[in-house]
Amino acid sequence: MAISLRRALISSKHFFYALRTASICSHHTLSYLNPSFFYSSRQSAVVDSFLSSPAINFDQFNTRRGFGKGRKQQIKEEEVDEEEEEDEGGDLGASVKATALAQMEAAIDALSRELIKLRTGRASAGMLDHIMVEHYGVKTPLNRMAVVSVLDPKTLSVTPYDPNALKELEKAIMSSPLGLNPKADNQRLITPIPPLTKEHMQAVCKVVAKSSEDVKQSIRRARQKALDSIKKAAPKKKDKDKSGSSISEDDAKRLEKEIDDLTKKFIKTAEDMCKAKEKEIRGG
Repeated sequence: MAISLRRALISSKHFFYALRTASICSHHTLSYLNPSFFYSSRQSAVVDSFLSSPAINFDQFNTRRGFGKGRKQQIKEEEVDEEEEEDEGGDLGASVKATALAQMEAAIDALSRELIKLRTGRASAGMLDHIMVEHYGVKTPLNRMAVVSVLDPKTLSVTPYDPNALKELEKAIMSSPLGLNPKADNQRLITPIPPLTKEHMQAVCKVVAKSSEDVKQSIRRARQKALDSIKKAAPKKKDKDKSGSSISEDDAKRLEKEIDDLTKKFIKTAEDMCKAKEKEIRGG
């Protein structure tokens, strides 16, 4: 009996060391260590004592390992966020400038279309472009229905693509506010440009001046929108923590200067266009 008990103790001791070695190699092995799995009650008791041992705490081990992985992932995400903020600052500046540029160019294009409508004492192929012609019940711009060319400084030629539209073209030109009186010549219209009276000349110059002010206001509005966008993205002077800003203070100042330079450039372009138009009106 004593010999059997001694052999059981030695067997249990060896079994304990084997389990401890296996647990270090793989945690998954322990999922199969259920006391009910063993036939011997003594072996089952050994397994119970091993699993409940404070020296073997796999949950704590896994928790620390998971925390380490989570911390590394958090650091990587913070680095990515910083890179995205830097890219966002550059994209913001380019976007603000591009938007302001598009709005200012649109204002200049609108001014050009308005000025070309104004009649002067000199013939211009574009002066009839805004006239709408009703043909087969549909209103169509004149420049889509006919070719307008300058015969001389005082005469325009209007040749329709469809000869049947000659009467409609003549009616549309006569009813326009330009005060023109075209004459049919075979399959085209000859349109003389009469000289401007002094009263008409002054009235047209007033229209040019108003168009100039309107386009300047449009350009200044585009400037103000750009500056507001920069101001929202730039760090506030009273804020000590500037990490939440999309762009730095230096970048904001640089962008503001570029927008101001752009504004001055387009305002000068508008003024030069209007001065040239006034000169054309008075010289005609």
